[in-house]
Amino acid sequence: MSHSATLLIHCPDRKGIVAAVSGFLYSHGANILHADQHQDNELGLFFMRIEWALTDFALDDASLRREFRALADQFQMHWELAYSAVRPNVGIFVSRYEHCLLDLLYRHKIGELPCRIPLIISNHTATQDLARFYGIPFYHIPVNTNDKARAEREQLELLERHEVELIVLARYMQILSAEFVARYPQRIINVHHSFLPAFSGARPYHAAYQRGVKLIGATSHYVTEMLDEGPIIEQDVLRVSHRDQIDDLIQKGRDLEQVVLSRAVQWHLQHRILHYAGKTVIFD
Repeated sequence: MSHSATLLIHCPDRKGIVAAVSGFLYSHGANILHADQHQDNELGLFFMRIEWALTDFALDDASLRREFRALADQFQMHWELAYSAVRPNVGIFVSRYEHCLLDLLYRHKIGELPCRIPLIISNHTATQDLARFYGIPFYHIPVNTNDKARAEREQLELLERHEVELIVLARYMQILSAEFVARYPQRIINVHHSFLPAFSGARPYHAAYQRGVKLIGATSHYVTEMLDEGPIIEQDVLRVSHRDQIDDLIQKGRDLEQVVLSRAVQWHLQHRILHYAGKTVIFD
């Protein structure tokens, strides 16, 4: 498959944006592979994702950025440019539960996640053998509640050394500090259960079982300094009934967490997410 480039664009909505962008690409020999757009009528904003093959495309990266900037300024565009050939480094954080980590590592191995995974960081050693099986360096950094800053300093040093661009919390059961999150804005993805109604605490599935919930779910989102309140990327739900016992709820919940997290990571790596006003646009 030939390599491609992708533009993510948002700007004030007005006539002619699609024609201008597609015309610009066509004029330089681009073959457009995918194009999707969205309008937020309340805020008067326009959003677009356009991907094109680089075969026969006339502009190199520097020329493309220079020439597109003039068009972007005309429409007051905020824009990002990405290339499919560039595979970012992804760092995975995990605690004891291995189901999300296992799913990510398998999907990466079979080519579903276009990235490199140079390290796994954990505050426990439960997943060390799994990391070794997939040949990924594993770093055990215990987290002491009285000295979490020390652990985060070690983590940040590792992330910088491995040039990590995206962090995935694959059931990492620690709260990151606001200072840590600020180092990776919109580049930390988390997953957690979603019950209707919500149940917090250390044993949410047990609490949900006692209330006889009929829906369970999972949510994946970008991490902000406000715990679990970052822009939502993906959610999914599953019906359960009185026949489901606690172990059934836990097993089904794990399945949902795996799928929801892997979708979010894949969409981020494919440059399908545009975040604004505390929420996200997910392009087809």
